[in-house]
Amino acid sequence: MKFPGIPSGSPAQKRPPDLAKGRLAIFATVAIWSTPSLFMFYLNRYYDPYAQNLYRYSVAFLAVLPFVAWQFRRAGGPRLDRRLLLMCLVPALPNVVHQVTQVVSLFYMGPGVYAIFTRSSVIITAVLALLFFPEERSVIRQWQFQAGTALGLIGAVGVVLFQPGWEAGHVPLVGLGVAFLATFSWALYGVLVKGPATELGSVRSFGIISLFTSMMLVPLTLAFGDIATPARVGWEVNAILIISAVTCISLAHVLYYIAIRELGVALSQTLQLLCPALALGPSAWIFGEKLTAAQLWSAALLLLGAFLAMRVKPAATVEASEEI
Repeated sequence: MKFPGIPSGSPAQKRPPDLAKGRLAIFATVAIWSTPSLFMFYLNRYYDPYAQNLYRYSVAFLAVLPFVAWQFRRAGGPRLDRRLLLMCLVPALPNVVHQVTQVVSLFYMGPGVYAIFTRSSVIITAVLALLFFPEERSVIRQWQFQAGTALGLIGAVGVVLFQPGWEAGHVPLVGLGVAFLATFSWALYGVLVKGPATELGSVRSFGIISLFTSMMLVPLTLAFGDIATPARVGWEVNAILIISAVTCISLAHVLYYIAIRELGVALSQTLQLLCPALALGPSAWIFGEKLTAAQLWSAALLLLGAFLAMRVKPAATVEASEEI
C-alpha cells in the first residue's frame, strides 16, 4: 500500500540501524514525554486549546529554526522540492488534530489517566505500520513485541479501571471519544513522520512539520480561540509555556524522529508505554491524582511490557540474521 509521504526503498532505509543511538533517543523521549500532560493541564487554566497549541508550536519552531537553517546550508543535504514539502505536510494534519484534542481531553480526565489512556496508540500504530511498512512486519511478529504490547495494554487498562475517581468525577463518553481521537491521530502522525525523518533527517523534518502545524493552528485560533491570551496572563504562565514548548515539542520530537529512524515506528511507539508510569507520580504529587495498590501493580505490568518490547530486534537486524 502506497501513501503520500511514505517512501519505499530509499537508500537511507538500507543502512544498518544504530541501536545504541536509537535506544538513547527513545528513552530520552520517554523521560521528556512523561511531562506534557502535566504542563497542558496547568496551562488549561489560562489558555484555550487552540491558543495553547499555536503558541507552543510557534515557540518550538523558532527554537529549532537556527539548527534547521544550518543543516540546510550543509553540503550534500537534500534540497526542498514539492515532493518533500508534501511529505512534511501530510503528518502535520493529524498532528494538529492530536495537539488540540489532547488538550481538550484534559478537561475530562487527570494528567496521569490521560497519559495511560493514550498509550493504547501502540495497537493502532502496530496495525498502521503493518499496512504501510512491510519491513516492520518482522518486528511485529516477534513474541517479545506481542507479549510486551499485551502486558503494557493490560497494565494501562488496569490503571484506568482502578482509578479511584478524579475531581471531575467519572470520565464521560464524550471525554473518552475525544481522548480516542487524540490517540488515533497521534498513532497516524507517528507512522507518517517516518518518511520525512528518513529523507530529511530529524531536525529538518521537524522544523518543516512544526512550521506547517503552526500555520494551520493560526486560523483555528482566530476562529475558536483567543489569540491575545499571552498578553493577558502573567509572565510565569508564559514562561512555563515556553519551557514546555522547547522541551516537550522541539527537543522531544527531534529525538523521537531519531528513534523512529533507528528502531522503527512500532518499537518506538511501544516503548512509550513507560511514559504513564513516570507521569503518575508527579500528577499525584502536584494535582492530587490518587494512586491505589491495584494501579501500582498495573503500572508494574506496563513496565514489564515495555522491557520486553525493548528486547525486540529492529527489522534490518532480523533480515540480516535470516540471510546468514
